[in-house]
Amino acid sequence: MEFGTLITAMVTPFDGQLQVNWTQLEKLIDYLIEEQKSNSLVVCGTTGESPTLTDEEKVKLFEAAVRHANGRCKIIAGTGSYDTADSIRMTQLAADAGVDGILLVAPYYSKPSQEGLYQHFKTIAESTQLPIMLYNIPGRTGVNIEPDTMLRLAQIPNIVASKEAHSDMDHVSKLVRSAPESFRIYSGDDSYTLPFLSVGAYGIVSVSSHIVGRDMKEMIEWYNQGEVHKAVSRHAELFPIFRGMFECPHKVPNPAPVKHALNLKGLNVGGVRLPLVPVTEEEGKYIEGLLS
Repeated sequence: MEFGTLITAMVTPFDGQLQVNWTQLEKLIDYLIEEQKSNSLVVCGTTGESPTLTDEEKVKLFEAAVRHANGRCKIIAGTGSYDTADSIRMTQLAADAGVDGILLVAPYYSKPSQEGLYQHFKTIAESTQLPIMLYNIPGRTGVNIEPDTMLRLAQIPNIVASKEAHSDMDHVSKLVRSAPESFRIYSGDDSYTLPFLSVGAYGIVSVSSHIVGRDMKEMIEWYNQGEVHKAVSRHAELFPIFRGMFECPHKVPNPAPVKHALNLKGLNVGGVRLPLVPVTEEEGKYIEGLLS
């Protein structure tokens, strides 16, 4: 399975009552595919506010994304949680909805051992034939999928990729050096896209691609074609947006900043569900300045 180099972790559009806005979902999918050049979309990841979506909403989102994308890009369903049995159940529902792949985040809060992580992901992988991307984000989950554990998992046939959302270049280098050639490593942090590419990563699972996806895709293509100076120049141009989508100017939890940016662009994706809150007036002006 080829997910491509640019994967957007898609927001979930809400209406004024914070219910899923199905009309805007279709418009957002079209925009991300046609204008921002996403190769794949993650539906119901944490950027999609998965912790506050019901299971029924998630299944409907999987179905709607598959139906509307209609083969124009791959649909990757976020089905991971800290409950192995529930992750299997959601993975099977996503498979029934016709998705192309699965994103499994490391179990959060419970802090399993490395063997516990291995058995968790192995058990889910054995329950499906879908290709799986593992999501390592130690700053949010409280647990790191160590390189040796990821390399063990990479031997499982349908575990095909990892999303590494941290700044540890040695960690990525170890994976690149020893993982099967077909195993794809993705940055999970926009500002590390180019640095990770430089040590052998394949692409990015991005938030900023909602806004500058076309530019990011070009940066990746330039790097892969040996146009390193052009790629570095583009990285420097995009860096304020990469950081601004999370800091604006104080640290603001994703996806409030990018939803505000999309609203400014006329995509009308609405607000965020509690416990997240919208950006402040000061933060909104900062984001408006970034876009201008």
